[in-house]
Amino acid sequence: MTTETQVSQTPAKPITNKEKTKAKKRYLKAKKDRRKRRKSVPGLVEKAHSGLEDEDELEDVALPEVPATEEHAQAGPSSNPDARPHKKRKVADPGLQDPEENVKQASPEDDLASLPSTSKPVPTIINGLPSFPAPRRPDAPSKKTLALQGLDTALAGAELIEPSTVLPIVPDEEDEDGTGLSRRMKKRLRELSVTELFAVQTAVIPMLLSNPRQRQLYLPHGSPRDLCVSAPTGSGKTLAYVVPIIEILSHRTVTRLRALVVLPTRDLVMQVRETFEAVGKGRGLKIGMATGQHSFAHEQAQLIADQATRLQGGSSRVDILICTPGRLIDHLAGTPNFSLQHLRYLVIDEADRLLAQSFQDWLVQVLAATRPTAISDVLVMTPPSLVDVPAADALAPAHRHLLRGVSHIHTDLDEKTEPTCQKLLFSATLTRDPAKIASLHLNNPRYLIVQSTSEKASPDDGVLNLVMEKFTMPASLSEHMIVCDSAQKPLMLFYLVHKHGVSNALIFTKSAESTNRLVRLFDFFESALASEKAPGHQPKVLQAYSSELGAADRKSILERFKSQEVNILVCSDLISRGIDISHVSHVVSYDAPVDMRKYVHRVGRTARAGRAGDAWTLVEEQEARYFKALLNAADHLDAVKRLRVVEKDVASLLPSYERALGQLKEVYAR
Repeated sequence: MTTETQVSQTPAKPITNKEKTKAKKRYLKAKKDRRKRRKSVPGLVEKAHSGLEDEDELEDVALPEVPATEEHAQAGPSSNPDARPHKKRKVADPGLQDPEENVKQASPEDDLASLPSTSKPVPTIINGLPSFPAPRRPDAPSKKTLALQGLDTALAGAELIEPSTVLPIVPDEEDEDGTGLSRRMKKRLRELSVTELFAVQTAVIPMLLSNPRQRQLYLPHGSPRDLCVSAPTGSGKTLAYVVPIIEILSHRTVTRLRALVVLPTRDLVMQVRETFEAVGKGRGLKIGMATGQHSFAHEQAQLIADQATRLQGGSSRVDILICTPGRLIDHLAGTPNFSLQHLRYLVIDEADRLLAQSFQDWLVQVLAATRPTAISDVLVMTPPSLVDVPAADALAPAHRHLLRGVSHIHTDLDEKTEPTCQKLLFSATLTRDPAKIASLHLNNPRYLIVQSTSEKASPDDGVLNLVMEKFTMPASLSEHMIVCDSAQKPLMLFYLVHKHGVSNALIFTKSAESTNRLVRLFDFFESALASEKAPGHQPKVLQAYSSELGAADRKSILERFKSQEVNILVCSDLISRGIDISHVSHVVSYDAPVDMRKYVHRVGRTARAGRAGDAWTLVEEQEARYFKALLNAADHLDAVKRLRVVEKDVASLLPSYERALGQLKEVYAR
């Protein structure tokens, strides 16, 4: 560095590139020496923790005098114009203490241990400088935590019911067994060979019948609590709501539409109607059905007593209506005097599938039809010619403020009227979608989950299993799968039929076309096997059951299958939900299901009401990984045992199979 006198007396000389290079080298060497000396100086580690994080700032700390090299002495401070002067700071003199003590005192472990504990990351000392860990992403929340986000609070507090729970029905005593059933109902159930209630029935039936207030047709203080039930297939959900509805509606005097049961398919509607008629025999209740199987005018005549006169309270020939959602909307829009204002029960069976159907917003329209509207809207729309109310007309209590010709005066004694409709939701795979649950407008809902729990399981495990689609299977069900090439699937099916005795079975395919092709191939195979006169061969009768058949044909096929004239029924997922055929002992998924819900409903057609059953799934090799992942996600992979079939197991069936394939090829070629 030059002084002012030097600048004034001697003109500045230009600095060459060579001189710049030498100065830079001297600066870097001096910097390296300072770093070496700094490692042995105590107190610098504490200085780094006290806030000196910048390298240049640490270099400003004064170091003890160390003899400079000859090159440094000759160069002097003025020969390095880029070097900054050191700022004098006080440091401990290493010469005052023993060198070993100095090293021990300056160790990074002791310095870090002396720091106060904080949540901030603690830096590590590398070459005397603090080094902080690299930033990283926080751990993702668990799958259970994500599943519970947005969950209905009532569902989070669901009541768990052990599947093995039963409640015997005492025939002679009135409500001594805690069921809430009358003697007449107990007698009728015993005539139907029902001597005890299953797990879902032990929870639902007493809940709806034990309280005297719940047994009234119209509740004086608003609607009761709604009920949502998740139970395995074949556990008796249908009887759980049929019995209370029959018991309570038997006290009615005037026929009104007081129970509405909505189901996804026509076949399920027919089955539930049979259950209502069997349980309610001799009670005088009128049961109707609306599925579109008959003409619209025919259904109107069966449901409505008077279509000529407009009635505020509606008109009904039936006490209980069992229907599909599409036909229900048709009657709400096009049938005069069809009213839901008297509803006491709204049952949504197979709720997850029905809530997924948005046909004409059927749920919104049904719920709106059960609620009273504003009186001003009714008075404005009422023609003068209809002011005189017929004697047969009667409004529900929640709609009395709409009575024509009567001025409605509000007083302090008036109470807000609400519809007394109670919603009952049932499904083996109950939805957990918060948006769909909110669309139901449930009133203080109560959730029941039929699911086995171990001693080590927490109370939340049942709810988490429902949320994460870990559904319960019947305890008497045995599950198997066969992994094979796609070209060998028909042969594997014939192997199960003739080598494993698969009969009284339902075989599920992915489409109606696949159903028809498989039935034709099976017929060719049976003919070829019969022509070979194989020892011990018993021909099997196999029939297709698909949506392409008419209602009468489907009903006839089901009757033949129930009477065991037909040994095997090949069908699509049309009857995979709810259909109860007692003698079904095997279920074969010829085409593997694409999701866990479909798998649950398929295998649920067997092992019903405590009976034993077997479920078989034929998995193509390219599908095996996906199907196993599907089961593993539901913690169900270990329950499905793999059956390995080798060439010698099917050797006796190969000639007939190849012959049948040739015949099928000729048919499709034509």
